[in-house]
Amino acid sequence: MGGRRVLELYRAASPAVRLHTALRWATCPFGPVEAAVPSAGRVLEVGCGHGLLSLSLALGSSRRQVTGVDIDGAKVAAAGVAAAQLASGEADVAFSRVEPGWLPTDVVDAVVIADVLYLLPVEEQRRLLNASAGCLGEGGALVVKEVADQPRWKFRWNQAQETVSTRVLGITAGDGSLHFVAPSTMAGWLEDAGLRTESRALDRGYPWPHHLLVGRR
Repeated sequence: MGGRRVLELYRAASPAVRLHTALRWATCPFGPVEAAVPSAGRVLEVGCGHGLLSLSLALGSSRRQVTGVDIDGAKVAAAGVAAAQLASGEADVAFSRVEPGWLPTDVVDAVVIADVLYLLPVEEQRRLLNASAGCLGEGGALVVKEVADQPRWKFRWNQAQETVSTRVLGITAGDGSLHFVAPSTMAGWLEDAGLRTESRALDRGYPWPHHLLVGRR
């Protein structure tokens, strides 16, 4: 989905939210992430933040029913305000706040987790991925966008930036600790959960080691 329409939805948001969503759109490879999500069915985004990816997914296909959840009530509220700017019938999307430690249980066609797992302790990351895999119906997809540990200079740059975001600026909810897990390790977890995995680097043209991992039922 083109960024112009998605970002237009934040015109009623605060300047800080508008700046954050614009920067997020410019620095994250949303296109390949969206392409990995089924074009129809129930889609759950865990850790939706301000709702940027959820809104893009919903606008990208009228056959998707998208739900975004997050522990940050202020961000969920901003996502709801953005969704209220949609024209009637333009997209099927809803947002709700969940408690820390929440795990998905409803059967869906896709679960999307983008730049969230590194904020959780390693054991909680695996628990969330296992729960997400267990929610997938036949043919469903678990789409995980995280960062790899290679190239090392990109990893170190990302690590420094996230440290500032979590510990200094408080942009991202969490206790300030960062727990980066190699994509190969995550792929092993998804395979243990019964999913067929695909893995690809998305860092070309970015100073961050973006990586996409897809597990299919």
